Amino acid sequence: MEKLDIPEQDLMIDTLGAAKIGSSLGLSTVYGDNIANYVNDSDTVVFYHNRSEILDRLERGKQILAFEKAGPRQKIYFDPAKTKVGIVTCGGLCPGINNVIRSLVMSLYYRYGVRSISGFRYGFRGFIPKYGLEPVELSPNTVEDIHEKGGTILGSSRGHQDVGEVVDCLERMNISILFTIGGDGTLTCAEKIYESIKKRRQRISVIGVPKTIDNDISYVEKTFGLETAFSIAAEAIRSAHTEAVGAPYGIGLVKVMGRMSGFIAANAALALNEVNYVLIPEVPFDLEGPMGFFSVLERRLGERGHAVIIVAEGAGQQYVQDQFDRKDDSGNPVLGDIGIFLKTEIKKYFKNTDIYVNLKYIDPSYLVRSVPANAHDSIYCMQLAQNAVHAGMAGKTGMIVGLWNGQFTHVPIHLATMQKKRLSPEDPLWLSVLEATGQPMRMVNE
Repeated sequence: MEKLDIPEQDLMIDTLGAAKIGSSLGLSTVYGDNIANYVNDSDTVVFYHNRSEILDRLERGKQILAFEKAGPRQKIYFDPAKTKVGIVTCGGLCPGINNVIRSLVMSLYYRYGVRSISGFRYGFRGFIPKYGLEPVELSPNTVEDIHEKGGTILGSSRGHQDVGEVVDCLERMNISILFTIGGDGTLTCAEKIYESIKKRRQRISVIGVPKTIDNDISYVEKTFGLETAFSIAAEAIRSAHTEAVGAPYGIGLVKVMGRMSGFIAANAALALNEVNYVLIPEVPFDLEGPMGFFSVLERRLGERGHAVIIVAEGAGQQYVQDQFDRKDDSGNPVLGDIGIFLKTEIKKYFKNTDIYVNLKYIDPSYLVRSVPANAHDSIYCMQLAQNAVHAGMAGKTGMIVGLWNGQFTHVPIHLATMQKKRLSPEDPLWLSVLEATGQPMRMVNE
């Protein structure tokens, strides 16, 4: 991803107007008094990780790009006594959604004194009258223990809804702030809602909390649920390894989520260092030929007697997609099942060799999606939600809360949805995978 050519204005955060109401949080503006401080709009998080990049821009007379820093502001835009908030969750399930909902409600209610909080049911369908889905009232009592459960108490759905009808509903209910919890499709829709609101000259804030188990949102270091996902996937890998070493020429094959990116597969392989091959969408591989995966696997079995393979669902799609360009309700390409394909083709390949393989196939996809968040993700979800509330109450809009250089940031929605983040083969994470597994750097015939 080329970072140096992002126009400075693409990092600017839109606001509904001047924030004139004093915050009731009781924080400080003085450093050194042992009281947490408000964040100024002039506070930033530098875009670059590398000192040489900063020096290069200075030498060329370019601005030092930076994100607006997230956090509580001393002045807020919305009067808490008059503020009405909406929360919606969309797309596939992911560990931590309920944690975000709970923390949004708790922060709004106890930190700012907002009492009117509505949850819209089953994604953007909840705004459309024809579905007959009445919003649910959210309060500390209704969300008290939801973080202990997987999924989302509001339900979710995929597919596009009429943006005009969504905005009509927001106006009808006098919603001041809409929090959207979802991935690329959700954020794309949230951007359209934001633009429609702006055209109507309405004072409604749209704040996104990025949710995707695949970790493929651009300009966000990680999305919530990723750590829980690869932790659960690692347990499947443990079982696959046990099966593989328990039989002559045993193969354990595990398919994990990752439509366009290999972050779950890579991290799961490192979390439980018993994987020999990791196949991800970003790194092409051949099946046949002297450098192809089957030959590499055959040599491994001949030398070590077993192998563990983890494959991301989006890997090797050239082998399994049909000729039709089919898409799901969210507009994502319908993937072929690379896991079942490899299971079948590996067995077929070894039938023509002297090696009789014992292959066990494990697909933990829905187990990974549906579990409650682990401790680390729970903390992260809470911090994302808290910073989303601070942004919304300050009148920020058309943005998501992100993490960059270890600090929470405000990221314009249009920037986050411009392209999907992918795991570069030149990323140190992928080098760690290669070093941990010992697999060839390339499994492609010259």
